[in-house]
Amino acid sequence: MEILSVSIDDETLGQLKEIQKKLGFKSRSKLLRIAIQGIMKDYQELDSHSGSIECVFMVMYDEEEKNHVSDIIHRFKKMINTEVHHHSFGRELEILIMRGDAKEVGRFFTTVKKSKCIYSVNYSIIKKE
Repeated sequence: MEILSVSIDDETLGQLKEIQKKLGFKSRSKLLRIAIQGIMKDYQELDSHSGSIECVFMVMYDEEEKNHVSDIIHRFKKMINTEVHHHSFGRELEILIMRGDAKEVGRFFTTVKKSKCIYSVNYSIIKKE
């Protein structure tokens, strides 16, 4: 197994330690391997499709980031069939039902996943053509 060096700020490290304790992982390395596998699974699932697909995305972010997130969503507007917006305790939730080319849907996922203003993003594939 290869050893990687990772730089993490104090706040993130504290959160990582807390999650490690709550979930009962004996090592941070194991916890990080599981987290990385989850990210890889998300990308591989979308990447494995071609043609048209339909997906539901749930995107959560802090209220003060709404303009930035709105800009991202607007760039992919042509694929969005349904959009539900929900406010909850300073957080915003966008539920998007999207239909489009699998690669373009994958680009949307990559864009929101990489954005620092997004708290979380999850998706489910509804239909593949």
